[in-house]
Amino acid sequence: MEITVRKAVLADVPALLKLIKELALFERAPEQVTNTEADMLRDGFGENPLFTAAVAEADGEIVGMYFWYIRYSTWKGKGLYLEDILVTESMRGKGVGKRLFEACMEDARNMQANFMTWQVLDWNEPAIQFYKKYNAEFDGEWINVKLMPGQF
Repeated sequence: MEITVRKAVLADVPALLKLIKELALFERAPEQVTNTEADMLRDGFGENPLFTAAVAEADGEIVGMYFWYIRYSTWKGKGLYLEDILVTESMRGKGVGKRLFEACMEDARNMQANFMTWQVLDWNEPAIQFYKKYNAEFDGEWINVKLMPGQF
């Protein structure tokens, strides 16, 4: 089986949304996905894209993806924020995640990012072990905070 990673294109949006919904199911929050294909087309493939996405293909079928965007730190400058990375369940353990993660790291190098950051759920032990292989630093000091519409 040949695995390739490439930048996502407009035609990939339905498959990307399907993977996003699979990720939400894995993260035990399928009802929280409100993003639509129209949103993704506008926000990722319009005149001023807000995110970059890539897909992994195995024998011509999309089996994984990652999304990132630029994060700017007042202390460190430009960084890459990895929003999500997912390999469809049937393809886990076959090197797809490694290919995706290393392609994302290459994106960070190419944009001359000063850092690359992301989040992982504290119960997602396979992901935690995966990131430890790359000597990732885990920060237990910062607390995630957010506001939702109606709060701002």
